[in-house]
Amino acid sequence: MIWWVYHQVKKIKAFDEIYVATDDERIEAVCKEHNMNVVMTSESHRTGTDRIGEAAEKIKADVYVNIQGDEPLVEPETIKTAVRALAEKPEIEVVNLMTKIKEATEINNPTIVKVVTANDGRGIFLSRSPIPYPKIGVDIDYYKHIGIYALRAEALKFFCSAPVGKIEAIEEIEMLRFIENGKHIHFVEVGSNTVAVDTPKDLIKVRRLLKNKIMERQFENE
Repeated sequence: MIWWVYHQVKKIKAFDEIYVATDDERIEAVCKEHNMNVVMTSESHRTGTDRIGEAAEKIKADVYVNIQGDEPLVEPETIKTAVRALAEKPEIEVVNLMTKIKEATEINNPTIVKVVTANDGRGIFLSRSPIPYPKIGVDIDYYKHIGIYALRAEALKFFCSAPVGKIEAIEEIEMLRFIENGKHIHFVEVGSNTVAVDTPKDLIKVRRLLKNKIMERQFENE
């Protein structure tokens, strides 16, 4: 799974360096076996962003882009959207991506983080619950968070120094640390069909989708 993600990221020429940040020696071994850059971090990190914060102490940069290793279907163009948004808006420190939920079963799935934004794209709230709640029974579009975000070095430093907030602890959604501290997270909508592998059921689905992709490419090349 990490191999798939890593090689999708390698297609993006804008990145100076690509690393897998992990605390697991098994992952480190696989990365080395497949010639993927890897940096080992502490086992004590509460979130992936904290892990990136430690990696950033060893790998200096102006901007860091987090692509979660459980998103093997992620497309390079989707990742570029986050990078482009940060480059075009110097006043913004953190960019996250979201996509419209197309499968009704995902709305009540607590492993999928739902997003509510203001008209200008500013993140208002993230939750594992279905938000916003349609009290008057109107049709509503739900959006889910994609495991890709770009942030400037100063924003990463702030995140790692700020305490875990009450709502972040309840929801276990790390981006809430910015919102609880009054920081602006800018959300960009993308038409991504990526699926995060959070459960064995997700893995079965992703394997099927990847198999179909491979078969489609083989058919196109015939």
